[in-house]
Amino acid sequence: MCGFIGFTDLRPKEEKKIIAENMADRIIHRGPDSDGYFTDDTVALGFRRLSIVDLAGGDQPIFNEDKTKVIVFNGEIYNHKELRSELEKKGHIFSSNADTEAILHGYEEYGDELFNKLRGMFAFVIYDLKTKELVGARDPFGIKPFYYYRKNDSFMFASEIKAMLAHPDFEKEVNRSALKMFLLFQYSVFEETFFKNVYKLNPGHCFKYKDGNLEIKQYFEVKYNKVDKGYEEYKKEIKEALENSVSCHKLSADVEVGSYLSGGVDSSYVVSVAKPDKTFTVGFDVNGFDETKMAHDFSESCGIHNFSKYISKDEFFDALPKVQYHTDEPEANLSAVPLLFLSKLASEKVKVVLSGEGSDEMFGGYNEYPETLGVKAYMALPSGIKNTASKIAKKLPHFPGKNTIIKYAKPFCERYMGHAQIMDEDEANEILCEDLRDNSTTTEVLKPFYDKVKNEDDCLQKMYIDMHFWLPQDILLKADKMTMANSLELRVPFLDKEVWQVASAIPTKYLIKGKKTKAIFRDVAEEKMPEEWSKRRKLGFPVPFSKWVKEDKYYNRVKEMFEKDATSLFFDKNAILKLLEEHKNGIKNNGRKIYNIYTFLIWYDVYFGENSKWVS
Repeated sequence: MCGFIGFTDLRPKEEKKIIAENMADRIIHRGPDSDGYFTDDTVALGFRRLSIVDLAGGDQPIFNEDKTKVIVFNGEIYNHKELRSELEKKGHIFSSNADTEAILHGYEEYGDELFNKLRGMFAFVIYDLKTKELVGARDPFGIKPFYYYRKNDSFMFASEIKAMLAHPDFEKEVNRSALKMFLLFQYSVFEETFFKNVYKLNPGHCFKYKDGNLEIKQYFEVKYNKVDKGYEEYKKEIKEALENSVSCHKLSADVEVGSYLSGGVDSSYVVSVAKPDKTFTVGFDVNGFDETKMAHDFSESCGIHNFSKYISKDEFFDALPKVQYHTDEPEANLSAVPLLFLSKLASEKVKVVLSGEGSDEMFGGYNEYPETLGVKAYMALPSGIKNTASKIAKKLPHFPGKNTIIKYAKPFCERYMGHAQIMDEDEANEILCEDLRDNSTTTEVLKPFYDKVKNEDDCLQKMYIDMHFWLPQDILLKADKMTMANSLELRVPFLDKEVWQVASAIPTKYLIKGKKTKAIFRDVAEEKMPEEWSKRRKLGFPVPFSKWVKEDKYYNRVKEMFEKDATSLFFDKNAILKLLEEHKNGIKNNGRKIYNIYTFLIWYDVYFGENSKWVS
């Protein structure tokens, strides 16, 4: 697990080397064990290594036999031994036992066809010294990050945006057009990031760059192919695929492997199958926000020592600048903060941890996926009645069911924008400064994706949206960034191509049964753990921010940020201060909206504030 940087440049090699070192230094947390560089008259590559596989021989950049191609790679390839054996039979000569080298020789042999042969998480770039061509790819689900900057003659790339800020040609500018959708989704939605001219390489995509020309194409697409093989047959296939995946994810390491453990079924299942060396849990000493006792008891019942920590209020608030620094873009998922502490706890004992991300998107695990009987009855009403009810509800003070009446009056593709919606377009426009108010809607963002699954059932459409937005752009992003901030490798056995082949074929009726989410997976899990664990409802990382921000100490902390001069560049100060006052006085629960705004302002202060200690 590592981090890499690179750029094209006509500067002398010695000068490029200095720039590359400065860029790589920005992401030393991704690879504190060693570094390596390559420069020629056209390209510079840099690498920071966290040693996991082939501890002695896996340093990068790595060359092919005749030194005509060189690679930098971030990730793990779980089938690299099989791929290596296949390539050796074809005459390829390996100089190490690293999975990196299997990618390089694999590309020599198969070209672009290699990308679909890889089983694992990856982002990499291969440079051809003869043709001067750069080739790169990102894994199908977006587990590992890949950013690139393109403006005029400049082309650079890195595992994290902050690395590119060290390049003298990088022009740091806020992409203001990204803010409105961030307020709605709670994460960065667009391909262009919050930094102008910095883009994400989307999951399942690859690129080629030569002579100033950038070509990007998709090599993997999330598709559903529902086939009813019967409930028991799918239980068998899920069990076999998951146990194989967990085994691959644990065994492909030359270091000790631990596991995260919450009170939910996903991480508990991984622990039950993997039997890791240690487990790790964090929580808050607040009723309803603590899973440490449950996790400890479960871990001990498996004969595995559990390490846990309570996060204090001060620790939570003090950590927010560090979280926003490491995520590169504003991140308003409350769980990112406990994940940072969890990663720190684990990094003190192990170098690799397993986790349960991806299970909900694969097997239908979110509580929003099934519709209640009441909602179904309301949805069956004529649209005129629903629209009238929605208009009336909007004008009334808050009451139980108000949001449901408003939400379910909308067409399906407008009411579901992903797992977490913080506010709607009108609410965002009310708090933004005038030049950022516009008529843009979530529908415009989501329509190309809904169009691809318009003939599927509602649940499957929701899962598809979350696979393309919530999962890669929030869940996996914070998972990678928070763990790597602590020089820790995170592995996600649910997000495996072999598991996906099974999951993508399972009919919805086996995934959702009434109000029961992830039904078939829970039945599989029940064979590995007590029933009360397999049936636990999803909690995630619950954080009592809404409660804490009513306390004077933290209310004043947020208010001070809201009142800063820079705030007026983006928001109507009076409007956001009103949200804060309403929340403190118990008029409305605006906690999540406040946190969205607050984290953006912290991010802006970290990266663009005059006195930031984070970015020079």
